[in-house]
Amino acid sequence: MSKALEKSLHELEAYLDGDKNIKIETHCFINMPEFTPERIKNIRSSIPATQFVFAAMLNVSPRTVSSWESGKSNPTGSAKRLLQLLDEDPKALHSVIDF
Repeated sequence: MSKALEKSLHELEAYLDGDKNIKIETHCFINMPEFTPERIKNIRSSIPATQFVFAAMLNVSPRTVSSWESGKSNPTGSAKRLLQLLDEDPKALHSVIDF
């Protein structure tokens, strides 16, 4: 067992036993918004990128981006989270992509 996990378990046990000196941290994730075809096109245009380049940035196929933008399918999982980041900051992935 890793030392961090072991430490966390000991702290949890201590807290449950009444030790109020243990600091408990909670983190909430922002709900992911829905992405309409128009919103996805706007995100891609704000970069700016072609469907092919946008697909490479998100590590999906160009056909997938085309399907999203035509409304035939919707992004899910990590692609949705990346779209959320790009919607907030179109340059969010520039540090990992050579433009």
